[in-house]
Amino acid sequence: MKRRFLKFRFQLLSVFLLTAAILPGCMGSCFPFFPGEGDGPIAPGVTGKLGDPMPSLTPEQLETFARGKEVLNKRFNLSDGLGPAFNVTSCGACHEKPVAGGSAALYRNFFIGAQIKPDGTFAFSESQGMAGGVLRVFNHNPSLPARPPVPDTTTIFAQRNAIPMFGVGLMAEITDEEILSRADPDDANGDGISGRPNHDRGFVGRFGLKCQTVSIEAFIRGPLFNHLGVTTNPLSNERRAQLPVDSSGRQKLIDAHRAAPTSDPKFGPHDQAAAADGPNSDMDGVPDPEMTEQELFDLVSFSMMLAAPEFEPLTFQTNHGRELFHAIGCALCHVPRLEGPRGPVPIFSDLLIHDMGPELADGIVMKEASGSEFRTQPLWGISAEGPFLHDGRAATINDAILHHGGEAKPARDAFDALPQQDKTDILEFLLSLGGRSQTSPGLLPPDEPIPDVAQYGGPFRALTAEELERYRRGRAVFDRDFSFVEGAGGLAGPDSVGRFNGDSCRACHVDPVIGGAGPRDVNVMRHGKLDMGGNFSPPSSTPNTILHKEIRLGHPIIEATSDINCFEMRQTPHNFGLGLIDAITEDTIRSHEDPTDTNSDGISGRAHILPNDGRLGRFGWKADVPSIVEFVRDAMMAEIGVTIGAQPNLTFGRTDDTDGVPDPELPLQDAEDLAFFMTMMAGPPRQPFANPAQVAAGEAVFASVGCTKCHIPSLPSALGDVPLFSDLLLHDILPGGTPGIVSGNATQTEFRTAPLWGLSQTAPYFHNGAADSIDQAIRLHNGEAAAIRQAYDALPAEDKAALLAFLDTL
Repeated sequence: MKRRFLKFRFQLLSVFLLTAAILPGCMGSCFPFFPGEGDGPIAPGVTGKLGDPMPSLTPEQLETFARGKEVLNKRFNLSDGLGPAFNVTSCGACHEKPVAGGSAALYRNFFIGAQIKPDGTFAFSESQGMAGGVLRVFNHNPSLPARPPVPDTTTIFAQRNAIPMFGVGLMAEITDEEILSRADPDDANGDGISGRPNHDRGFVGRFGLKCQTVSIEAFIRGPLFNHLGVTTNPLSNERRAQLPVDSSGRQKLIDAHRAAPTSDPKFGPHDQAAAADGPNSDMDGVPDPEMTEQELFDLVSFSMMLAAPEFEPLTFQTNHGRELFHAIGCALCHVPRLEGPRGPVPIFSDLLIHDMGPELADGIVMKEASGSEFRTQPLWGISAEGPFLHDGRAATINDAILHHGGEAKPARDAFDALPQQDKTDILEFLLSLGGRSQTSPGLLPPDEPIPDVAQYGGPFRALTAEELERYRRGRAVFDRDFSFVEGAGGLAGPDSVGRFNGDSCRACHVDPVIGGAGPRDVNVMRHGKLDMGGNFSPPSSTPNTILHKEIRLGHPIIEATSDINCFEMRQTPHNFGLGLIDAITEDTIRSHEDPTDTNSDGISGRAHILPNDGRLGRFGWKADVPSIVEFVRDAMMAEIGVTIGAQPNLTFGRTDDTDGVPDPELPLQDAEDLAFFMTMMAGPPRQPFANPAQVAAGEAVFASVGCTKCHIPSLPSALGDVPLFSDLLLHDILPGGTPGIVSGNATQTEFRTAPLWGLSQTAPYFHNGAADSIDQAIRLHNGEAAAIRQAYDALPAEDKAALLAFLDTL
């Protein structure tokens, strides 16, 4: 047997060597026994896991990288200069998936507004709430409307899904000549591909979905202003000289900024702010610039030092997919390698703009790029960067390929005509281009462990093995991104237009862990009509919660109409300890009612009894949801647009809609697992503190000024005392006559006493996220709480500090 095996090995080796002699160029591609990058060598020291720094960095550069990552994830508050209008509160909000520096799910899409003027020229829309055409979702300037208006002249609405930042420093180093060597605007070679460069300040652009920007600094400063309302000064040439790029790339950055005009109608929304000679400025009352030069330098450096995605070793299947990728013409635009000063850069893009046909056209003109022209998107790391295409319309890579048109139509048709196995091989090859091991259905890393009992994100008690698996399944449903496709979706809502606030539960409930609260940039907007007498009525044509992402419609905003003239934001509350709250009996809650203030203490809390069925509400800002399972049903439809099958005695949510995805869109088992996860999550643990005496004194002050009249420290339940610091009753806490939203029996100015557990980890505060700090939240109390707020204001500084120190431990 051994002799026969050796003979077989000799014969196999002979065939291999003979074939190699006949086809000498086939060793690296036809016989993938030797792991490789797929299309030849690449520059050394530039690839790694997604989100990692390039391996070639010095210790000093690694320190800059770490500081830059902190800036990327910094949450800007109102006091930091956020706004006055904004889409997000941090750079990392849009560059979060699967790691910091990546892309984002559909809920982070943003809108661009523009118009074609009467003379036929293109112009981005400009008004309060819009900057360079970027449509901002929220306003926090008290003198401005909560929802920024859209100019009447705006006729073009387009969307953008976030672009990953991996390897952009390598792209910055590629010379203009290298990119121009592949330009063929007139298709002189007759291959049907007519890629051409876009230019920025006299240089070949390479960043942005239309190659509209040449400078990473510009591409960062623009979004800081357009999406966060955060102002910056340009980096000095001395700081640019310290950026981690090769000498030619560094000089290009300096020259590009020297050439920057103060105004250019062709500038796109990502670089318009950066082109200004002077500092950006806004009217939010925070001194400009709102980001320091050191922070900007660290952020730009972080972006430039991100590693390019590390490819998987070739297999027989992925190598076959690679050969087909070339054979059907994909590589004519998705060029595997561009030459850089460090060596070949495995970008799979020519960094040129191409006409992608009328179906993908969005009408947005940027510099020399027309409304149907887009940059060839780099394919490295594509497995972890969905959804796909410029607006995220494609849920899968297969869908993205089939959406290609224009110059890419022949390659698309060739792909579509392939046998299924060949298509699978191409897709496997694309998935091998980095990041597959880091990809998950949501944001949680693969195999993320369950936190310990009684910790943030963990269960409130020890679970059996079966319960733990169910908890894990429920958390996965909570984290999962939904899409428009069957089996992963129903993301659309009741009227088939694709309206939604988030495309996962985790999209809004993420602080400090999955299941928690959310930043201001995931606030939802409630709306309705107030008549001259201050009476509220819900809108007749749209849900009472504005679903502000409308993927399938052009227009992203519900405007004021005859039945919509009142808008009010809602901050995302955390979900910790919901099961413990659910265990508190109705009698216990109602025992604290005093609707007519019979004891004359100024507090007249009352339970919210739902008008349609008499159940007691206990969840939500208006205590208008009676149970966790109803909370799941309500949120899945109102926030995500997903239907759930009928469940006995449950009335919230919807069991069907008309979005084309078979109903129910969320299997009942998934809904039950999701409810189990939310029921079993622990209440927030107390935070460590260094000064026990101060905290004890603060707790005494908390009681003495009257806070415990509503924020009752604990309520009894069958599971023991629940230290939630709430009575779960409705109280009038806003100034009389404040316009707002009515929900059930709760008036415009009535809100449930917000539980204070988890307070220190779930900023911002108040029902609309108006407070950066706990102190500010206390000062916003009015109505029944006015006397208590006044007592707080009158406290000596020492007592006030002690009270805040106590609250910070919650």
